[in-house]
Formats: sequence, structure tokens, C-alpha cells
Amino acid sequence: MSFIIAGERSGVGKTTVTLALLASLCRSGVKVQSFKVGPDYIDPMFHQYVTGRPCRNLDPVLTSESYVQECFNRHSSRCEYALVEGVMGLFDGVGNSSNITDQMDFASTAHTARLLDIPVVLVIDCSSLSGSVAAIAHGYCTFDSRIKIAGLVLNRVGSDRHLSLLKNALKRLQLPILGVLRRQDNITIPDRHLGLIPTVELPELDNIIHRLADLGDSCFNWEKLLPLLQVTEVLSSDVINFQRNEPQRRRERREIQENQKSKIRIAVARDKAFNFYYQDNLDLLVELGAELIFWSPLEDTKLPKDIKGMYFCGGFPEVFAQQLAANINIIQEVRKAILAGIPTIAECGGLMYLCENIIDFEGQYWPMLGILPTSAQMDKRLTLGYRRAVVLENSFLFDAGTNIYGHEFHRSHLITNPQQPLFDTYRYDCEENTGFEGWNLPNVHASYVHQHWGESVEIPQMFLEQSLKFRSPTSEITS
Repeated sequence: MSFIIAGERSGVGKTTVTLALLASLCRSGVKVQSFKVGPDYIDPMFHQYVTGRPCRNLDPVLTSESYVQECFNRHSSRCEYALVEGVMGLFDGVGNSSNITDQMDFASTAHTARLLDIPVVLVIDCSSLSGSVAAIAHGYCTFDSRIKIAGLVLNRVGSDRHLSLLKNALKRLQLPILGVLRRQDNITIPDRHLGLIPTVELPELDNIIHRLADLGDSCFNWEKLLPLLQVTEVLSSDVINFQRNEPQRRRERREIQENQKSKIRIAVARDKAFNFYYQDNLDLLVELGAELIFWSPLEDTKLPKDIKGMYFCGGFPEVFAQQLAANINIIQEVRKAILAGIPTIAECGGLMYLCENIIDFEGQYWPMLGILPTSAQMDKRLTLGYRRAVVLENSFLFDAGTNIYGHEFHRSHLITNPQQPLFDTYRYDCEENTGFEGWNLPNVHASYVHQHWGESVEIPQMFLEQSLKFRSPTSEITS
């Protein structure tokens, strides 16, 4: 069945609870598939670090409702247990008045629970509560009759006396308490301006996970939780139709691969500076005939050999700007490859890398590739939210007039905007125009908008088709 870990609001400890559950399960030797609701990149890194399996994002805005169901069924069926971490508060979603539905909790944890027909385990931050915990729990249990609350996890409980007060208040609801976590001073995952610090930057992470596993072993009612976590298949008419069409999609992918004499080598930047990838995007590239060559703009001095395309994701280039700028050999190689026409996708942090400079929070300038005639400057303002982006002119990935859906999450802005932008962007929930965005060069797609290709296979397909045509004019790029 599985269940979703939900919070009554953001910041109640969903990720800590989820990681404690995953760590305890994996310590016992079982196979667990985890999922994350929404467009998050960093929480899934922690899931994967614990489980050894890529965490999958469930996001009906970036993909579709049927894709969420199909993704969950496909990946959870390969494991004994499956666990979903929610996003924000249980009913916090985005309204969608334009095309799919007018429900205000679209893409919320509650919406995902309804799509998958699985129960919710609600995490409540009890640090400033006693008797009022019952009113909160009662409200969440009765607000939407389609949502089944399987039980509660009481987090940040201060003492035995505090726990007694909470339990007495909750007695009248007859709602199972599935876990009790005391205030933890020895389990802290550090964060910074875009959330938790990624796993690759935490040398003490193994010790943290070990303590989380100890916490999971002792703080949960596993007798009641394990039956909920066991995998059963969830099917709807939409996902059945999706699966019926999948053989045709796979035939088309095989035909593309058969028409190729060899795999298309794509250089994928992945290190401490660039690591915001959706695993589904990487999987699609492989299914369509790519050989992914992972490399580091921070550490490597040469590009991988015989590459046909480059993919730069988001991450934290601003944190490592000095080290990126100091790697002059790779800056020259990447710049030369792009100027030679190699197809290149650069999202968010990747876009920043293609700029002339990154200006960090202290105002220092760090020279980057100089492909885009602008600089990326860090500031305190957070740009966040789903976007509908209208393609303004033909590019090597899109036709003019195409609508694409994505997500922005950054604290930088460009000093100079493109004269011929790629996108006209709108907020997903209210259609408020958010301005022009994106750089469209003959072989470069550079944008702050992150995309999930799960329902847009034509995007990676076009990328690989263009990559297949690339012929390097110099031996330095391919040898």
C-alpha cells in the first residue's frame, strides 16, 4: 500500500522522519523505493544516499496525474516497501484555473495521496503544543473525507510529561500514534540559501544516517507501519491507458536506437557545483540511445572524449565560483566546444556557468564561460514557483508557440536580459506574467526554468537528434 509522510505545515520535520524511516528499513536489509512530492532536488539526494536507489519525483504540474501514478507503480513494484515524502503542509498546493482543474490543492501532498489511493501519516510539530494537538489532528482528519489519516507522528516532544499531555488530548480521536520523536540536538543536517546542503558536501553524513537509523529503530510503531509500507499496485483508467501506450513509445525509442550506429555520448556535468538532475530525465536519455558521461567542471581539466552534446543542470555554482573560475583549462575547452556548435542544455546553475561572470553574495566577480553576454548576480530575493513558458521563437529543442511547464528556484538574476528571449513566462497558478526569460542560441538552450521530461519525451529526443548531427571541426574536442 505505502503511505505518504505529510506535515501539518512546512518545517515540522517531514524529512527527518522520512530519513529515519528509510534508514531503519535499509539497515534491516530490505529494498525500499522512495518518492518525493514536488520539484525538489535536494531531499531526493538524501533519500538515494540512504536507500541506494534513485528517488523519484511525483509532480503532476511538471508531468501529469497519470504519469505520477505510472511512475509510482513502475518503481515501487521493484521493491518490498515504498515510502513517499510530501511537500509543505498536507493541503498546500497550487490552484490551477487554466486547464486541468480548479482545485486549490493541485500538486499538494493530499492530491498525490488521492492519485495513489494511499494513506497519510501526519507529522505534527509538538514543540509549542499540548491539548491543542487534538484540534489540529481533528481538523486534518476531517477537512477532506477522501484523505485517510493512518496515524500521527509526534515530533519535537520535550519530556515524558509533555508526551503524557499530548496522548491524553488525542485519546478522544482514537487516532494511532505511529511514532514519537523527542527534540534532537545531535541530528542536524546543515542548510543554506536554497535549503539543505547536498549530500556530496557532507563528510559526516554517514554518522548522521547512523543516528537517524537508531532513531527510526526506537521511535516508531513498526508493527503498525510495516503493513502500510508493503507494496501493492495502484491502477486507474488514466494510468492503464498510459501503460497501454508505453509499448508504442518504447518501440519508437528502439527505432531511434537502431538507426544509430553507436551510442550518443553526452557529457553530463555532475559534482558539488552541478547536481540538480531528475533521475527520470537521465533515464530517458539512456532509453533514447545516449551514453551518459559524468564529469566535473570543478575537478576535470579536459572534457570527456568523443562527446556529441552537453547537459548542465542546476546546483550551487555560486558557492564554488572561485574554484570554477580557477579551472581555466576546462573553461577554455567547454567554451571552444560550444562555439564549435555542440548542442548544450544549461538549466539555472548551468545558465550561470555560461555567463561572463558570477557575482557572489559578497559582490566579488568570478569569470565563467562568457558564452552569454551577461552576468549572474546573487541577491537575497528568492525566485520560486511553477511556470508556464511560451516558446517565442524556434530553437533546437522547441517550436515557436509551444507551451512548456517548469519550475524556478534561485537567488540570482541576470544583469542583462536577452534581446531575443526564448520564453514568455507566467505563474502556473494565476497566469500572472513573470516576464521574458531564457537564451536561445543555435546550439544552446539556457534558462532558469527547470524541466521534467517525463511527459515530454520529444525534448530529449530532439536534443539527441541534434547531438547526433554534431561534427567537431577540431580534434581537441573529440580526442
